[in-house]
Amino acid sequence: MFKQTIVASILLVLIAGCGARLKQPFQTESARIGEETKPKNSILTGVLPEEPIVVGVYKFRDQTGQYKQVENGTSWSTAVTQGATTILLKSLEDSKWFTPIERENVSNLLNERQIIRSTRKQYSNGQNVQDDSDLLPPLLFAGVILEGGIISYDSNIVTGGVGARYFGTGGSSKYREDRITIYLRAISTSNGKILKTVYISKTILSQAISASVFRYVDVKRLLEVEIGITQNEPKQLAVQEAVDKAVEGLIIEGIMDGLWSPQGGQPEIDRISAAYTKEVEEAKKTKLYNRTFDDRRSKHSAGLVMGGALMNGDYSQQDVSYNLQLNYKFLLNNKKWGLNLSAGILELDKNNEVSRNYDTTLDANMEYIFLPYENISPIIYAGIGTISDRGFSDMHFKFQWGLGVEFLPTDFLGLQLYGEQNITFTDELDGLVQGKRDDYFWRFGLGVNFYFGR
Repeated sequence: MFKQTIVASILLVLIAGCGARLKQPFQTESARIGEETKPKNSILTGVLPEEPIVVGVYKFRDQTGQYKQVENGTSWSTAVTQGATTILLKSLEDSKWFTPIERENVSNLLNERQIIRSTRKQYSNGQNVQDDSDLLPPLLFAGVILEGGIISYDSNIVTGGVGARYFGTGGSSKYREDRITIYLRAISTSNGKILKTVYISKTILSQAISASVFRYVDVKRLLEVEIGITQNEPKQLAVQEAVDKAVEGLIIEGIMDGLWSPQGGQPEIDRISAAYTKEVEEAKKTKLYNRTFDDRRSKHSAGLVMGGALMNGDYSQQDVSYNLQLNYKFLLNNKKWGLNLSAGILELDKNNEVSRNYDTTLDANMEYIFLPYENISPIIYAGIGTISDRGFSDMHFKFQWGLGVEFLPTDFLGLQLYGEQNITFTDELDGLVQGKRDDYFWRFGLGVNFYFGR
């Protein structure tokens, strides 16, 4: 036992240690050019404007007022960067669609220009000096002003983890996701009209993986090993990526509305519009927590279910037999509720010579799909039905309810695993009347649903 513990501990240290050393810095790094965050599959890659737009940005700052959260409370550091204006100006410059001009600290610019005028006038050596307006070129004025800011920072919108420990040896993994939201709007300086407003959100991921060993290997010998690695997505890069995406969206929506034009004419406008419209449609289907609300199931489906049936009656010994069903399902408009009609054959306790074998069932169920837009969803249903012999000469009513889960590998095919209880209102189902409780039986199996009529 001692040798096994030592070997397991060494393997744990080697495996996790290799993973940690892949990210572990051993020496300081030199300064480098900042990380590039623009997406590689940008719609505007290689697209240039007919003429760059002169824009001014007075401020684009943190409007959340939130402070950074720590384990023991709140620190005095802000949750997000206070330099969002600088990030936006850099993004505008890199896009090559805009000519940004200084407006955040325009007073410094005006003071410096005044110093230049005064200095030239003072040291002109008595020469004939022209008017001040001729000494310096005029300042550019903006046809468009960009406003907005970081309007939301939500902490811990998703948290979770997994772990296991056995006799002092185990490991765990934790994650946390934050969310930052920005708004950017373009305003015409000629009439003050808001030309466009775009809204962008970006998640920020933090992850931690750890493993540890803590156990006595002998009476007076304690082995303790602990390793781990934590990785946090930089918030400044998240803000930068969100700003880059907002600038891209502003350019594209301006192209679609005819506010500015790209080189290449109408064919280029049509290509950009089609690609952006597709992206917008996908974004509309994607809700919070990156869940895609895609309309996977059509209203109509037909299916086949195969499985087993188990009688629970007055006999102590019951055997599992076969169960086969055909069904038709109609989904209502919200795709969460559906009406399921089915007809099936089954055999209850076929090895019991005394019992009666009921073969035919007719069921009508109302079912609820918990996640109708996901490819995996739990399902609960309940309804009424009948069970009878093959000649329909001996029929009994029943109530059934069940649970299941459906997996859709495609939008036209669903695989369903289910189990249900069928409660009858008779004690004669197994041919033996005994006790105070009515007979009932279970059905379970695997089914396939074919969706059609989309």
